[in-house]
Formats: sequence, C-alpha cells, structure tokens
Amino acid sequence: MAEAARSIQAVTGALAAQQGQYLTFQLGNETFAMGILHIKEIIEYGSLTSVPMMPVFIRGVINLRGAVVPVVDLAARFGRVSCKVTRRTCIVIIEVEANGERQDVGLVVDAVNEVIDVPAAEIEPPPAFGANLRTDFIEGMGKISGKFVIMLDVNRVLSFEDLLLAAHAGAAGEAGGQR
Repeated sequence: MAEAARSIQAVTGALAAQQGQYLTFQLGNETFAMGILHIKEIIEYGSLTSVPMMPVFIRGVINLRGAVVPVVDLAARFGRVSCKVTRRTCIVIIEVEANGERQDVGLVVDAVNEVIDVPAAEIEPPPAFGANLRTDFIEGMGKISGKFVIMLDVNRVLSFEDLLLAAHAGAAGEAGGQR
C-alpha cells in the first residue's frame, strides 16, 4: 500500500513539475518560490514554543493538530536578519525528505504572494559561483515578470544536520509537554 502511495505521489509530482506550479513568497524585499507539491499548508504565525540550545534559525516548535512541528526562520537560515513578525508573516508547512524519512517543517516567511505557473523554458539553471559557495538549495532561477526569482529545492534548503536539529527541537517540545 505504501508503495502504491509513493507511485501515485511520483506521478503527481511529475505532472506538477511539467505544469511548473510554484508558491511565491517574500523574505525581506526578495521574492522566492518553491514547488507546490512540497507544501502541505500555510498557517498564520503564532503560538511558537522556543526550544533551548537550538541554532538561531530554528525559532521553535508549534502544535499542528497534535503533532510537534519544528519551525525554521528561512531568512535567518540564509544568513540574513530574522523575519520581523507582521500581520502578513506566515508559516509555510512543507514536507521534506532526508535519508529516506519524511519530516514536516514550518518555514517562517515575511509574506505569501501567490501560486504561479512557470514554464520550464522560463527556468534557468542555478548560477555557478565556484566550489566554495553553496547553491545546492537552488532549483533554478525563474523569470517572472522580467525579474529573476530564486526557486528553492525544499529538500536541500535544510541540510541533513539541520533536519536532525529540527527533529531534536520537535522531540524536545514533546518531551517538555509543550504541545
């Protein structure tokens, strides 16, 4: 049964990739995008429980229908100033895969814009900055309204070590009764 679900998900993923549907969102003054198939839901920012001894980019955990979900400040993860919480601040719940396991992670973004169709012909490969700079989290550079938008590879936005820290944050939230 799990095998059938994976097959259906793979076919659905291939169809969505052909259609090129992406959610666009703001981090500061920049627009980013990610494929909609990884997005489970978008929720209002609030009710975070902080977890001690986590990196600055892990804001804490939330209770999402009884499940403890770690929340990452995407701007801080990219080495920028943390998002300032406004009425437009959202948490985008995504499903990432690392080491064969799926994990829900919340990403704090300044604002969610819209879902757009980006044809494959309008997506350029990630820029090559040399071996010392990480660009593995960039799926491509989408041309939208005459501007480039960084299209994120959600499975690589967080490294495996980051996912372990996020999972630890979720486990600490459960152990501490913070649900």
